[in-house]
Amino acid sequence: MALNEEILEVKDLGVNFYIEDRVIPAVDGVSFSLSKGETLGLVGESGCGKSVTALSIIGLLQTPPARIVKGEIIFKGEDLLKKSKEEMRKIRGKDISMIFQEPMTSLNPVFTVGHQISEVIMQHQNLPKKEALSKTMDMLKLVRIPLPEKVIKQYPHQLSGGMRQRVMIAIALACSPELLIADEPTTALDVTVEAQILDLINELKNKLNSAIIMISHDLGIVSEIADKIAVMYSGRIVEYADAHSVFNEPKHPYTKGLLEAVPDINTDRRQRLKEIKGVVPFPGEIKEGCRFKTRCDCARKDCMIKEPPILQVGTNYVRCWNYA
Repeated sequence: MALNEEILEVKDLGVNFYIEDRVIPAVDGVSFSLSKGETLGLVGESGCGKSVTALSIIGLLQTPPARIVKGEIIFKGEDLLKKSKEEMRKIRGKDISMIFQEPMTSLNPVFTVGHQISEVIMQHQNLPKKEALSKTMDMLKLVRIPLPEKVIKQYPHQLSGGMRQRVMIAIALACSPELLIADEPTTALDVTVEAQILDLINELKNKLNSAIIMISHDLGIVSEIADKIAVMYSGRIVEYADAHSVFNEPKHPYTKGLLEAVPDINTDRRQRLKEIKGVVPFPGEIKEGCRFKTRCDCARKDCMIKEPPILQVGTNYVRCWNYA
């Protein structure tokens, strides 16, 4: 597959949660695309629908209560939503992998690191146990884990947070997937380990030429790795563009607010950091108008009545009445 050939296209994705007699729209009309060797940063506060979007792609949404109600997820020309559970099981881990947010809850505490990595290799590559363990050792070296011959026999609780995250990356990359989804892979790690993990993901992306979806609430992290950025708010993408345009010419008030909230080394320490007032509304809470209207300093009459369409402004796609 050529470098610029599209590998993933999400079209008008909609996901609802059905809890008792309530319908909760968690993702509503999300669309984006990704090419081979490209990284998309999916950004927004908690509760915006980022992880639900990722779980929809990899086929790990818990149903019920979740249900994909509309849209298409085209991976290498085929709609994943039309695949059976058995077909998705063969794709997941081999062609599409995911680095989960918290390795301590994602790794099995009763199996060794070596067992958990080799299990993926045996499942998808049909290798005997001895060869799978040899490849497991290679994967531990690839993610720069010191003393891999010792770590391969250890359990998750015997490793540090950074080491566990490296093990998660090794599991995700064991079968050289064409698409890697990283769901806030540096959460709860200290700054130095965070930088090492980001460098490692970047290095492995270049080595394997995988496409990556990097999910984060931190634009500073995304700036280190992303080629394109999709900013999500309340289940919708409100701005979508190449990383340079988003960081240098942000259009949506929410994107601007996120960027202004990032601490700057030159900021006077006596000066209070800027913040976005309020919180993300509960899914479906705002019935009409712009979903950001209750927190936006630029809100006007149209924003209260009608939800803005997605508009092209320069190289950015933005959902805001200020550009209509």
